Amino acid sequence: MNFQALTSRLAGALSFAGITLASSPAHSAEPFVVQDIRIEGLQRIEVGTLFAYLPIKQGEPFTDDKASESIRALYATGFFNDVRISTEGNVVTVHVQERPAVGTIDFAGIHEFDKENLTKALRAVGLSQGRSYDKALVDKAEQELKRQYLTRGYYAAEVTTTITPIDRNRVAILFSVAEGPSAKIRQINFIGNSVFSTDTLRDEMQLSTPNWFSWYTKNDLYAKDKLTGDLEHVRSYYLNRGYLEFNIESTQVSLSPDKKDMYLTVTLHEGEPYTISSIKLAGNLLDRESELTKLVNIKAGERFSAEKLQAATKAVVDKLGEYGYAFATVNALPKIDQQHRTVDLTLQVDPSRRVYVRHINVTGNTRTRDEVVRREMRQLESSWFDSNRLMLSKGPSESSRLFHRCRRDHRAGGGIAGSGRRGCQSQREADRRDHAGCGLFVH
Repeated sequence: MNFQALTSRLAGALSFAGITLASSPAHSAEPFVVQDIRIEGLQRIEVGTLFAYLPIKQGEPFTDDKASESIRALYATGFFNDVRISTEGNVVTVHVQERPAVGTIDFAGIHEFDKENLTKALRAVGLSQGRSYDKALVDKAEQELKRQYLTRGYYAAEVTTTITPIDRNRVAILFSVAEGPSAKIRQINFIGNSVFSTDTLRDEMQLSTPNWFSWYTKNDLYAKDKLTGDLEHVRSYYLNRGYLEFNIESTQVSLSPDKKDMYLTVTLHEGEPYTISSIKLAGNLLDRESELTKLVNIKAGERFSAEKLQAATKAVVDKLGEYGYAFATVNALPKIDQQHRTVDLTLQVDPSRRVYVRHINVTGNTRTRDEVVRREMRQLESSWFDSNRLMLSKGPSESSRLFHRCRRDHRAGGGIAGSGRRGCQSQREADRRDHAGCGLFVH
């Protein structure tokens, strides 16, 4: 019987070690046309899955190069610990040893995080139940757990991983965590501030050094996301007082040798304050320039304030919404004069099209009839959209104590095949007016 074997094994590999490909044929095989391909060693993986990755095809020539290519391709899938190819006559047999699957993933010693959230974090790095076991992925998951703890200030946290073989060629993975103490903030320093004191800037932050209420607020425990939010509060504080050139140049987080104390240092550039040289409305003002201008509570000569600018644009948008312009936008276009430290503001108004309410949908009312909710509605169907009336509709619904929470939503209608709205689209084209569906979501 003519039998030739082409072998590729893991050099010195254990069941859970990393793969090192070492492939060398025992002796050269004469090319032949493959009549049949047989697979041995599969347990969980479908035959069709293996054939999808296998370069060898029935009816095609078989060569040493094709065998080596096939071995590399199957190893590259990450499904197998060992791959061998043997031939007998014109029959090719692929021998595989599957990698074990991840049977269970569990955690021990975790108190700071919800286990479900950690499971999602591990899934994001590729480790989840049912996937093939990969030591590299487990190492990556371990580093991700450590990173999660670092974001909460647990710099002394240690993570160890235990791999236990279980039935049906699976493994159980246990991540054991020794959390240790969270590092407490001992100092918060600012460098570069001359206009506002360090104490003033600290008051804008949620993070703080330990005080009488720290046991409850936990604000003395460092968290990266909290620091990011606090720095935005500091930035807003400066922008609301005219410091357009303000910039946070660097943030340094230092840790004591015992990993129990943290020191925060923020280096910033204040710049000079800017004043408003002029402010005007532009764009399509719908012949309501005088009315809209009165809503802009910003005067020439006063300090620039991002907060007041945002309030002004919102006031104009809300007023346009009362007249049916549900999708109006107002964009602030600043023209900055660095030499004189002034800002020329133009509020570009785009009301878009006026919106006609075609239908009001009420969802989430599992026990209360639609009629009860609609009775409190101020916005009416078959009328122009009115943002003020829609807001007033939300108030009575919540105050009725029938619902825990109400949320409003509005979106443009359109002609959707099979939705019964095609006629509405034709009417919109003829009347040159938009239609919208308003929704009131109750919980």
